[in-house]
Formats: sequence, C-alpha cells, structure tokens
Amino acid sequence: MTTPPIKRFRMALLGLGVLAASYGSSAFAACSYVITNEWNTGATGEIRITNSTSAALSGWSVNWQYATNRLSGSWNANVSGGNPYTASNLSWNGNLQPGQTASFGFQVNKNGGSAEIPAINGSVCSGNTSSSGPVSSSSVPRSSSSSSLTVSSSSSSLQSCTQQCNWYGTLYPVCVTTTNGWGYENNRSCISRATCTSQPAPFGLSNCGSSSSVIRSSSSSSLPPSSSSITSSSSSRVSSSSSSRVISSSSVVSSSSSIVISSSSSSRTSSSVVPSSSSSSSVTPPVGGVFRVNAQGNLTKDGQALPAQCGNWFGLEGRHEPSNDSTNPSGAPMELYAGNMWWVNDSKGSGRTIDQTMKELKAAGITMLRLPIAPQTLEANNPQGMAPNLKNHPSIRQTNARQALEDFIKLADQNNIQVFIDIHSCSNFVGWRKGRLDARPPYVDKDRVGYDYRREEYSCSATGNPSSVTKIHAYDKAKWLANLKEIAGLPAKLGVTNLVGIDIFNEPWDYTWADWKALSEEAYAAIDSVNPNLLIIVEGISGTANNQDGTPDTKDEVPHGNPDLNPNWGENLYGFADAPLNIPKDRLLLSPHTYGPSVFVQKHHMDPAQTECEGLEGDSAAELDCRIVINPTVLEEGWEEHFGYLRAQGYGILVGEFGGNMDWPNKTSQADRTAWSHITTNVDQQWQIAAVNYFKKKNIHACYWSMNPESADTFGWYLTPWDPVSANDKWGQWTTLDPRKTSLLNSLWGR
Repeated sequence: MTTPPIKRFRMALLGLGVLAASYGSSAFAACSYVITNEWNTGATGEIRITNSTSAALSGWSVNWQYATNRLSGSWNANVSGGNPYTASNLSWNGNLQPGQTASFGFQVNKNGGSAEIPAINGSVCSGNTSSSGPVSSSSVPRSSSSSSLTVSSSSSSLQSCTQQCNWYGTLYPVCVTTTNGWGYENNRSCISRATCTSQPAPFGLSNCGSSSSVIRSSSSSSLPPSSSSITSSSSSRVSSSSSSRVISSSSVVSSSSSIVISSSSSSRTSSSVVPSSSSSSSVTPPVGGVFRVNAQGNLTKDGQALPAQCGNWFGLEGRHEPSNDSTNPSGAPMELYAGNMWWVNDSKGSGRTIDQTMKELKAAGITMLRLPIAPQTLEANNPQGMAPNLKNHPSIRQTNARQALEDFIKLADQNNIQVFIDIHSCSNFVGWRKGRLDARPPYVDKDRVGYDYRREEYSCSATGNPSSVTKIHAYDKAKWLANLKEIAGLPAKLGVTNLVGIDIFNEPWDYTWADWKALSEEAYAAIDSVNPNLLIIVEGISGTANNQDGTPDTKDEVPHGNPDLNPNWGENLYGFADAPLNIPKDRLLLSPHTYGPSVFVQKHHMDPAQTECEGLEGDSAAELDCRIVINPTVLEEGWEEHFGYLRAQGYGILVGEFGGNMDWPNKTSQADRTAWSHITTNVDQQWQIAAVNYFKKKNIHACYWSMNPESADTFGWYLTPWDPVSANDKWGQWTTLDPRKTSLLNSLWGR
C-alpha cells in the first residue's frame, strides 16, 4: 500500500518540511507546528514537543493562536480554549527522555484563508518557540512555493522509478516529480512502483534505482545539488511524526550509504527503532490503497470516490458445531464458507469456488466486503482452523484459517473488491455472545430453549469467572492492540491495495460510551503507528452495560435518547454528541449495526393497539401473542438519535450490519416458529425496506448481512435449500441470489 504522501513521509523525513526546523540546544524542549494535509476548507497537522535537554521531561503544556484558522478537532492531547488554545499531555505521552518527541494532532477550518503556522509557546518551549513546516512564522499563511523540493542524482536510472505521489498535490512537492525520486514507506521501503529497489535500513531509509539520490529543500537548505546528505541546520535529532510513538535519533544513514540525515549540533547516537509492522522488511508495498473520508463524509481511495456497495462474508470467526458432531463435537472451526461442503453432491462437492462467488457478487454490484475474524484466525497453527475440523470440500479447503484470510484478501484485490476486517469476538468459541474484550459468562443465551450452542464453559476473562468456566481464552487490551497492528501490516505483507480499514471490535455492547471511547482512541493510535493509510472503523455500543462492580449479569442503563426506542447491539452512538472520538475525521468511519424482528423483536415493534404488549420484547412479547407493526416513522426516530444525526455533521457512516430473514418466522428454529406462529405477514422484509429508505434519505452506506446463507436468523443473499428444521442436511449449499434481496440492494445502491 504505497502512495508516498499517505505515509506523510514520517520517521526520517519528518514531513520533509521539518528538516530545517530549529531544534535548538536550549535548556528546554523544542516545539514545532507541522501541516500534514490541506484541502480547500481545512487542514490537519501536528504539534511536536522534543526534549532537547539531557534530563527527562515530565509533563508538557503548549499554547498557540490563529489569525483566521480555528480548531475543529484534536487527538492525543488535552486541548482547551477557543483561540488561543492550550494543549497538555495525556497520561501516556507526557514523560520524555532526552531526545524523545511527543506529538498530537489537530484539524482546522481555514475560514476562507490559508493554513496558518502559528508560533508555539509554553514553559517547555522557552528558548525555542519557532514553528516547523513549509514556513516558520507567527500566524501567517503557509506558502507552498517556499518549500519546493528537488531531487537530484548522479545516475539517470531513476527514470525507471515512476512514483505515484500526487495525491496530496503540492503539499509534498518532492512527489510532484513523477519520474525521479526517493522516499520512505512503512518504516522500511522505497515509495515506488515494483520496478524500484527496496532496501531496508535504519528508520526505513532507502533509495530508488540509484546509489546517490538526494532530496533537498530549496527554501531551507544550502546543500549543493550534488550533495548526498540532508542536514538540519541546528537540529540534534529527527523524530517520528506518528502520534502514537515517542522515538529519537541523531543520525540516520541508509543501508546503501547513499542518504544521510545528520545534525550539526549533536554527537548523540541514534536510539534503536524497530518497525512496528509485523510484516517482513523485504516486502515492497504496492502503489495506492489510501483510504480516507472526505469533507462530505464519503469514502475515497487514493483521492477518488469509492462506492461502498457492501456485504458481509462470515466464516473465519468460527462456526459452532453441535455437541454430537462426529469430528469436532461442540467445536468452533474457522473457515470461509463457499457453498461447497464436503457432503454436497454425493461428497463430490458442488464445484463452487470463492473466486466464482466473488465474480458473481461483483457482477451483482458488490464493491466491498466485511470479513469477520476471531483472534484465533491470525494463529496459523490453531487446531480449530486446520484439518480435520474444516468442512469445505477438499477442492477448496485451505491449509489453515490464517492462509484462508490472506488468500481471500488477495483474491478480492484481484477482483477489485475492497475488504475491511472485523475483529468479531474475543474468542472463536465465545463468538457473538461477547460484548467486551474480556467477556465472561453468564452469556445471553444461557437459558435459551432448545439451544445446543451455549458456551458457559468458555471465558475471555482471566479472572472473576463463575464455576461453569473450565476453558479460558484470555483476551485483553494488550492482545487486542497487538492484533490490530498485525492486521494493519497485512497490505504491505500481501502486496494488496484493497484493505479499507479495521472494524476494531464487533458490537461492544457491554461498555459505557466513556469506556468505549477511550479504547477506540487507543485502537486508532495502534493502527496508525503501523499503517496510516487505513480507516479506523468504530461501532456503537448498546442500551445497557456492566455496572462498575464488573458482575456480568447486572446491567446499568446507557443513555441512548428516547428510552422507548431501544438500540441494537452496536447501534448506539448517542454519546458521541457530547464526547466525540478524538480521531481525525478523515480517518474515522462510524459503523452502527441495526436489525429487525428476525434477529430480535424490540419493544418499538409492538402494535400500539395491544396495550398489554407495551414495553414488551423478545420471548415476553411472544408469550402474549403480541402483534408486530413496522412503523418507519418510529424506526427513523430511533436511527436518527442513535447514529443518523452524525451524518449531517459530515461524519462517514457505513452501517456494518443490517439485513434479515425475509421469510421470518419461517426458516427459523422450531422453537422460534412455534413462539411467533401468529405472525403471518412479511414483517422483517418490511423492516428491511424501511431501513434502506432511511439510508438513502441520509446518504448512508450499509453492509448487508450476509452474502452466505448459513446465518440461522438472517439467511443470506444467496438462496439455499438448507432449512434448520426440514432440511438440516443441506447446510452449506448455495444456489442463486435471492431476487427480493437483489431488488432491495439495487434500490440502496441506486442501480
């Protein structure tokens, strides 16, 4: 995934405009202001605080003021004020050792002017209050012409190194020269086409096709064109611009000795820096694959509009086997369902392949797929993701679930289908029951009638488990953040450009908004530290959460607006209004989930003419033979206060899951058919039509659940002869696309 400006030339190049920053050797920190992106109406940037002393710095606070610009958001600092502004450190980025740098990000509205670079003041900045960027000035507009950069080389072989660097226009003018150049990518590689050389080196410095290429700034460097070094006039270090890392260096040399970034005022040696990506440093990332949310709240890829005609394809997060399964009783194997189970067609298989299915979906309009996984999917040696537990036909069976994940992403890339990965659970055995990273029993289906798939013996919590727990799949924040980083490194590892982002955790219904907000912001920092090309996809919470004593079965109400309009798991973004996520708006994709009665009968589905049913839901409503009325006006009121209001504010919204069983209560379990046998109209189909009409009205994109039809409460876009009551032996067989759902999705997509 490589377009040079996407990485913002982090690490060694420090945004390029910072190379001439005045990091003096005063007794205090060096404070700088850097523009990282700019468009017609706004800009993003970072303020960096570098400890330029020989003693540790504990805590920092800075302030600044604009002439016309105004802040519209910030992250990784406590920011207050209304121009002037004050920012102070958070708990994790306040302590700086000598040579270390902390940074925080912000977004501004330009208010008709240009992006300004104000002076940065504060007690830690004493002795050095200059700003960094293409221009250093106090509250003056940025001039792109003053930071023009040229590339010179002693070799003409750079002509073969075609660069795709124009995404940011003149913000990084070194990238405007498309036939020459040198760059940094993902901590290690050259920004170029595949014809360029990839040479891992400290800070990821490398060169393209020449042993003596050089970048120099015509406005701030006095280096002659033939020079092979870049020197900061007074800087003693080059720091990372990543908001989640604190690193330092005093001298950086490429492995080919062709590029040197040095200091004229420091002899301190570089501290060791290890790239945070899990992928091999020998991999040259592909060109392209930069995903953003534009000012209108719509998705873009490499600066171009990206249609989000989206569906879910599940399987890699685990399938719960029945307790009497001959091979894997009560197991949870992880594989991609492809409608080609081993017992189909007299054990000959149907012949259906994943590639065939992708091509069919592409022809039907799909441009994007959401791919749920479990943490165990990433473990190539996990026994639940290997034979003999897999039931795909041998002709399409994968070696292991990790290989299936990687092959699926690459195959989607070849079919020009974008993918985003969803961490769907804390364990493949716990599955959808979770609601938090460290979920533990009792789970919501512990008393479900006629249900064979309870998981009361499994827990994702290392402590506080009830006596029913005999198997612990301990999961926590540290493991979760490590998984996010590993996934973020996949584009470079696999050589693909189609990974839109990461849906950081599915349906976190057991958190308060404050708790989930804090976790989401940590997830952004983790993903951004590895791959700033990706979007951070954040779901909502629910209407209840664990109370403070942590007892799983005692819940507190969580604000969600009208108490009569209950949100689904993952739907509640009501708290965002008062406590927005501290994540850049162009990197954030909000992703609520919403479902109709086939998944759960809500109290706002009740027929108001049946007063005895007011406030009832689920089994309680079924016991009184409560009728269901789908009232779009009522539904839209709930959707609007749960998430729709954010669309009007320009936030990107992609509903991660919606859909359902249009034949409900038919094609469900026998228990559900019996409970709701008095419902004889297509209420779930009515609900789905109402949802699509609302999404179209609000210009909200949505991912249909699901493509594959093995989901017992929703079925899928593909039809199947499988029926959990009358044809259970036909599980895993797919036929054609359901024409009712095709019509629904074509309406959503405007086809």
